[in-house]
Amino acid sequence: MTPVQTEFNSQVTLLPHLPQIVPGEVCAQCDVCCRFPESDSFLRPYFTRDEIREAVSLGLSPALFDDPAGAQIALVNDPAGDGYHCPAFDPESAQCGIYQRRPLDCQLYPLALMWNEAGDQIVLGWDTKCPFMREARSSEIRVHRERVQQLLGEESALRVLEAHPRLIGRYQDDVVVLAPLPEVTRRVWAHQPDRRLQPLRLADAPMMAAALRASGSPVREPLAAFAFPYHYVWTTTLPHRWMEQNGVYFLFAQSPDGWFMPVPPFGAGVFVEAVREGFALMRQWNGASPVSRIENLTDSQKNGLDARTYHFSNKNPDYLYRAEALANLAGDRYKSQRALCNRVEREQPVTFESYRSPDHHQGCRSLYRRWAGQKQAARLDQMGQWLLEDAEAAHEIAWSWGERLGLLGTIAMVRDQIAAYTFGYWLTPTTYAVLFEVADRSMPGLAQALFRQTCRTALRNGAEWINAMDDAGLPGLQKAKQAYHPTTMVKSWIASAD
Repeated sequence: MTPVQTEFNSQVTLLPHLPQIVPGEVCAQCDVCCRFPESDSFLRPYFTRDEIREAVSLGLSPALFDDPAGAQIALVNDPAGDGYHCPAFDPESAQCGIYQRRPLDCQLYPLALMWNEAGDQIVLGWDTKCPFMREARSSEIRVHRERVQQLLGEESALRVLEAHPRLIGRYQDDVVVLAPLPEVTRRVWAHQPDRRLQPLRLADAPMMAAALRASGSPVREPLAAFAFPYHYVWTTTLPHRWMEQNGVYFLFAQSPDGWFMPVPPFGAGVFVEAVREGFALMRQWNGASPVSRIENLTDSQKNGLDARTYHFSNKNPDYLYRAEALANLAGDRYKSQRALCNRVEREQPVTFESYRSPDHHQGCRSLYRRWAGQKQAARLDQMGQWLLEDAEAAHEIAWSWGERLGLLGTIAMVRDQIAAYTFGYWLTPTTYAVLFEVADRSMPGLAQALFRQTCRTALRNGAEWINAMDDAGLPGLQKAKQAYHPTTMVKSWIASAD
């Protein structure tokens, strides 16, 4: 089984279809599959991150999935008033609208992956609710099971299953166990080193926000990383997990080298003790690997830790500006930015409006790919190339789920086409953080005009400060951010244990 593409986080983009045991004409006459008695049925098909993206590209609404990193699909009312059905399924024709690209969960059926009754082993079974399986010969089931079992044991499938443990269903007594899957069990457990860890989901935003408020860090030292959207948009690139211990919130991310903390622990607990606990967990999971670290510590957090116990290195600081200065661009220091804004207004019929999904979704996706091509043509360095390769999935989350994330978007229209867009969020009641900004590079001044518009809107809504995040160590980005004359650079540190 060879994947079409392997992502940085070892998730597989698309898998070849699994062999099918039920003839298509039999499925078309069945009244079991794709129909459910309850709207929240635990049997709803689960879509991985890449399967969601594929389904959306085929016409399903992003709103059908409550988490872009992987989710069960939301069901719709059956038009005949008899329960619910999958929105990809047409009950009149009994056809699936995405059959050729249906998710692995659907491809497996009538076989099923589930935990055994004891909850300590993943097994492959067959679902007796399928009428065909009740009539199939045992030899047919055995041959089919062996083929599927072999395919599920290959590396590409194992990567999908370890990254998406929700594909493993709970024990059902009407599913006949065919075979244990020890390698799948081992890989799933290895990917989840501690049962207290929970995948970072959209629904977890309030808990993280409460922990941040309890710590007070965003107000005192407003790093852009002290917000849920900052991390959530990257969950399709690096798996993120969290746990809560004694009133302290821990966030972990898994890189190819092991686990690290993208932000320090937050909450009402004792900070020094929480840091010690975080490193103890990472050492337990990573062994002696140097990957164990805590990123985005503030100056005050760093100063509260023992320099004899931890080693500190500089992380690129955030750029903080006065909102009023960037909204007005007054005086000689902003002469060049003001001239570029004037130029694009003379040369292009630019209008600005708030981002709306799904109206602007496809236009932003098209712009992103055009912009990425322009960036690549400018001969990016290796770091810039890596960032660009990872970024599209993060932007896809903003286009599809930005409103639920609390992101605010603005687009620039030129001749009825989206030529630029930006997304940001309120870091504090008086600090607005710019998360993404993309502008057609063939239109000089467009990026500057969009940034000014963003700052004007933020200022009208109470912003005193604009956080433009860090420069990722890219010289060109550093030069552009310095040209706007930051009021201060919000220091950031990385801690590792000696």
